[in-house]
Amino acid sequence: MSKLVVIDDDPVDHFVMKHLLHGRNYFETTTFTTYSSLVTEYIAEHHDEPDKLPDVIFLDLNMPGYDGWQFLEDMMEMQRDLSKNIGVYVLTSSVRVQDMEKANRYPFVRSFLSKPLQPQIIEQIANRQPAYAKMNLQ
Repeated sequence: MSKLVVIDDDPVDHFVMKHLLHGRNYFETTTFTTYSSLVTEYIAEHHDEPDKLPDVIFLDLNMPGYDGWQFLEDMMEMQRDLSKNIGVYVLTSSVRVQDMEKANRYPFVRSFLSKPLQPQIIEQIANRQPAYAKMNLQ
């Protein structure tokens, strides 16, 4: 089983995701945070400890301060030093094609998904870990 981190500034989105995950064993552990900078710091600190790193990150793009775009830039900087391939799934309410194209330029972004996720998509993501190819999930 794998580890999931959900980065989103909206408590309602946290509530919805917790509801979708409740009673399902998709992930060994799930961590929720509103602060993407904390996740960046944690990954940097544990970059050489694969058992401590998440396998999957659901990332909201539009957050105040240190947003999803900054997180993606920092992940790009850290990517070569990581001891694990972390799959980032952009989970957003954005429908802008430019956002999708920009997010998909990052090699570790596996898919660009719209909120809210359907349970089948979460199950597909959980079952494909570790996965290295971009996923076209609709």
